[in-house]
Amino acid sequence: MPLRFARRLGLADAVTVANAAVGFLAVVAATVDVALAARLVLLAAVADGLDGVVARHRGSTPAGPYLDSLADVASFGVAPAALVAAVVRDGRSFAADPVLVAAGVGAGALFVAAAVARLGLYTVDEDGARETVGVPTTLAATVLAAAVIAGYTAPLLLVAATAAFALLMGSTVTYPDLHAQDALVMGVVQAAVILTPAGHMATDALPAWIGEGFAFALLFLSAGYLLLGPRFYWGDGIRAPPGLRR
Repeated sequence: MPLRFARRLGLADAVTVANAAVGFLAVVAATVDVALAARLVLLAAVADGLDGVVARHRGSTPAGPYLDSLADVASFGVAPAALVAAVVRDGRSFAADPVLVAAGVGAGALFVAAAVARLGLYTVDEDGARETVGVPTTLAATVLAAAVIAGYTAPLLLVAATAAFALLMGSTVTYPDLHAQDALVMGVVQAAVILTPAGHMATDALPAWIGEGFAFALLFLSAGYLLLGPRFYWGDGIRAPPGLRR
């Protein structure tokens, strides 16, 4: 029996739906292996960039923007929140430190709520624009995932970062879209972080530190855009807000 929506969705939509499925896998993996969960979040980020490329070359459907926001809720809202909650739960027991564990769960819930609100408003107000208001959910999820892989797993640090990202997603700070060449670089580094464990399994020639090295590079790139993008990244035909123009 053919699926009702099979003929109404395009190839880009299929990539978007796969992104949501990867987000679910990341949530499940967080209960077993937080590093694997973090890599799945990054895989979802690669898929999120890929569906835009496919849409530009193969066309999109009217459902595309809505599917994209729904998938992003799973992959860049729920999955990173579950990742942080799992790291906190691994590092602290509720019996020993109930306040911190509760704060980790609460920060995750706030992060999901902020992501849902931000993505809903983006679909209504900003779809097709070359800039976005508030920290992008993909960027927040990438920073959190890269931090976990790079070894920054102190529960208090992750709880504070998650809560800060939840607030920043609702802020009025405006971010320009990544330029095509920079998005490609980010995607390549994300792919390197994802594939490093497979490389280590295939050969002993890869240095042990290379996985964390790529994770540090990704953290550096994403944190640089997070902190400097709103002020210094405008260009390539994207105009800065009036308050930042010289």
